[in-house]
Amino acid sequence: MLIAGFPAGPWGTNCYVAATGPGSECVVIDPGKDAADGVAELVREHRLKPVAVLVTHGHVDHMWCVAPVAGSYDATAWIHPEDRHLLADPMAGMSPETTAMLLGGNHTFAEPDDVQELADGQDLDLAGLRFVVDHTPGHTRGSVTFRTPYGEAAGQPEISEVMFSGDLLFAGSIGRTDLPGGDHPTILRSLASKVLTLPDDVVVLPGHGEQTSIGRERATNPFLLDLQDADV
Repeated sequence: MLIAGFPAGPWGTNCYVAATGPGSECVVIDPGKDAADGVAELVREHRLKPVAVLVTHGHVDHMWCVAPVAGSYDATAWIHPEDRHLLADPMAGMSPETTAMLLGGNHTFAEPDDVQELADGQDLDLAGLRFVVDHTPGHTRGSVTFRTPYGEAAGQPEISEVMFSGDLLFAGSIGRTDLPGGDHPTILRSLASKVLTLPDDVVVLPGHGEQTSIGRERATNPFLLDLQDADV
């Protein structure tokens, strides 16, 4: 199994490419601002063909290049229906600071030609890989995570799954909830029901920052520690 990633754009948003191996179809996850060139480089290097673009949520730093990447490779874009409107109107989900940064620029956004909607608990079979969709609102109403089996395919049986967590969970922190569509009690419920229920060996590939694991976050993340204390 091949998973490669890189931070893109002024927000350092992690964009990932996942495939069964070199020379195969692949899935692109969260191509944000300035991510198209990085995706193209990985595609050339590993001889890949993108067939799908998965969007963890509709914030502009995660979906800026969804339409260009999907259009370049004739790939299908997948997003939760609660965030779909942000593909064409990202200003609706921005902070005042981000809006001010973009004002004056010649930025246009539109849905890709082929958009499919995600549902909680959905199984996606894409590029020879299986992804389980978990709806995890709180950062945005349509935030999702994607989990894919990893151990056997990668020869690392100690890792059962990899989770692309978007802005739900980071190493040592969680997503902000002060933007339009955000809600702190809701993200805590998502963490309790969709994160704390997972095995410790699940590797977490977040939307920003370094990779981590469920076990590490369960033991050290102050937000998860508070949730566990509240359950005692």
